[in-house]
Amino acid sequence: MDVFKAVDMAVKGNIYEDGKVTSRTFWTSEGERKTVGIMLPGSYSFSTSTNEKMEITNGAVEVKLASGREWIGYSEGGFFLVPAGGSFEIRCDSLAEYVCSYS
Repeated sequence: MDVFKAVDMAVKGNIYEDGKVTSRTFWTSEGERKTVGIMLPGSYSFSTSTNEKMEITNGAVEVKLASGREWIGYSEGGFFLVPAGGSFEIRCDSLAEYVCSYS
C-alpha cells in the first residue's frame, strides 16, 4: 500500500538504535495499530509484546527469527511474522522502509 488515508497519528516518533531505526505509530479508521518506518544500514535486534507483521516497502533486509537458525531475505513486497513475546534480528546493507501491523 502506498497511501494510508484517514488515520490518527502519534506526534512523537519511535527512535531506536541511536536514531538508525525510526518509525511513527498510527491507527487506521478500523482501529488497527501500525507503524511506518525507516532503517539505516546496520544490524539490529527487536522483541515484540504482540503479534507483529513486518512488511518491507522499500529496499531489502535479512531476518533471523528467535525460533530460526538461518537468515532469510525479504525485499519490497515481502513480509515476515513475529509471534507475541518473540524476537528477531534484522540487518540491511542500504536504507530499508517498512510497515508493521500489530494484533
